[in-house]
Amino acid sequence: MPSSNPAFGRGFARAVSGQGTTGQNYAGWGSAPQTYGQPAQADPYAAPSPYAKSTTKYMTMDDVVTKTGLSFLVTVLAAAATWALPGTTGWGLAIPAVIVGLILGLVISFRTIANPVATLAYAAVEGVFLGAISEAFNMQFPGIVTQAVVGTFGVFAGMLVVYKTGAVRVTPKFTRWMLGALIGVLVLVVVNLIASFIVPGGLGLRSGGPIAIIFSLVVIGVAAFSLLLDFDMADEAIRRGAPAKFAWYVAFGLLVTVVWLYLEILRLLSYFRN
Repeated sequence: MPSSNPAFGRGFARAVSGQGTTGQNYAGWGSAPQTYGQPAQADPYAAPSPYAKSTTKYMTMDDVVTKTGLSFLVTVLAAAATWALPGTTGWGLAIPAVIVGLILGLVISFRTIANPVATLAYAAVEGVFLGAISEAFNMQFPGIVTQAVVGTFGVFAGMLVVYKTGAVRVTPKFTRWMLGALIGVLVLVVVNLIASFIVPGGLGLRSGGPIAIIFSLVVIGVAAFSLLLDFDMADEAIRRGAPAKFAWYVAFGLLVTVVWLYLEILRLLSYFRN
């Protein structure tokens, strides 16, 4: 099932399906020619034993939970270390972290990189950015970061329950709706950014007024329902027999969605504080 998460957009089928090549065996020089219709002679003792232990390690839900939890832990530790820097030193790291995180995220997504170094490096960079931006928000609105963290994990847990109970089923039609909503949000954000250079506040989507609050709620909804697609993608990879290392790619995709969700909840809470 395709996901609206850009991290799951490319290479998923290639990563979770078996790759193999088939070829034709040709006789060497001086050998007897093959006779069409002649049955091939197979050695029954050369076939692999059905009781032999498989050397292939497939991805399990435990792998997804472990890798995702480790990625989140690295993000939290990096954010805490950035916040602990004296004064507002950490604020200067926000822009470089955004640039590095964007480049690294695009490389991981388009090249379907599934290894701990790439995923944990992205988690650390995102942690630096989140630590800097969270410190800035918390300085202006004390206690807002705690509320945003609780809200984020509350939404995450709630959507996991919704997915596991089947209250909302991930169908092709649902996936198409979510993809359309994601594109719509992206287009509105870009248009608002361009309009802000012409008219102060642009379309008002980020100005903190009623329109901004409504738009932020819509974005939070899209991010929350994107989690359902990510959960379904993890299940699909397990059903298809993806290799165990693919869990690092799943963890990366979930981290992208959760970071997006946290930032939007933080923004919404700041509107209410104002």
